[in-house]
Amino acid sequence: MARQELARFLRERRAGLRPQTVGLPTGTVLRRTPGLRREEVAGLAHMSVDYYTRLEQARGPRPSPRVLDALAGALRLTPAERSHLFRLAGATAPPPGTMAPRRVRPHVGRLLERLPGTAAIVTDAAYGVVAWNPLAQLLLGGDLGHGTTNLARRRFLGQGRMPVTSTAQEFGHVVVARLRRAAERYPDDPQLTLLLHELRAGSEEFREIWATHPVHAPGHRTKTLDHPELGLLRLNCDVLLVPEDDQEVVLVTADPGSASARRIAELAARAGVR
Repeated sequence: MARQELARFLRERRAGLRPQTVGLPTGTVLRRTPGLRREEVAGLAHMSVDYYTRLEQARGPRPSPRVLDALAGALRLTPAERSHLFRLAGATAPPPGTMAPRRVRPHVGRLLERLPGTAAIVTDAAYGVVAWNPLAQLLLGGDLGHGTTNLARRRFLGQGRMPVTSTAQEFGHVVVARLRRAAERYPDDPQLTLLLHELRAGSEEFREIWATHPVHAPGHRTKTLDHPELGLLRLNCDVLLVPEDDQEVVLVTADPGSASARRIAELAARAGVR
């Protein structure tokens, strides 16, 4: 937690606001300094003035995500400023709202089209596949085109094509860790609630991993895919984060010049996919 930087950020944003901007009466008393008073920010954020004062003086405890979200609203922070506030406090910023974002931003969608030789998908916070490119559909299954694929269902309920090596066990922990985070951030999301119900009911392995409270961060992983036409493919999986929407861009590639890369290129050529 960067206490001094957090305190400075709060002071600067408070000084940049005016009472009328946040719906407060301006009154007739002359203000000695521009911006809101500390007690006004504390009131807007529904916290004590003493607690907020200690944050501005770099003396307070690490604020919880709930407190940070309240401060972001009180200070009228933009999405980028809100993310910065969470970073200064050493916390991961959940996107605002009660449901996991499932719409892909246009610039993220266009990114998938500019990756020759790369299968790319975008997953939401519940591991639903919300965007993909043609090469991903060739490698990971035609059901991607239906827009209903969920990698958690594939992993634990056997729905669709999945890797077949020891990394499958590791991926199970990665999936559960992400779903636990999603359940905390979006407790009222009906699609997520239904997914968790299905996984608990249909997979003893899911229930066992869930009980261990796994923690995993996205990163580089190597997997083997058993493709129905190409056989075993050794693939690299790399993840780019879209933090403002709690989404991940998964890039799937084969090592240049490898047998897997040649077979994928041949399949793509036959299908007219670049």
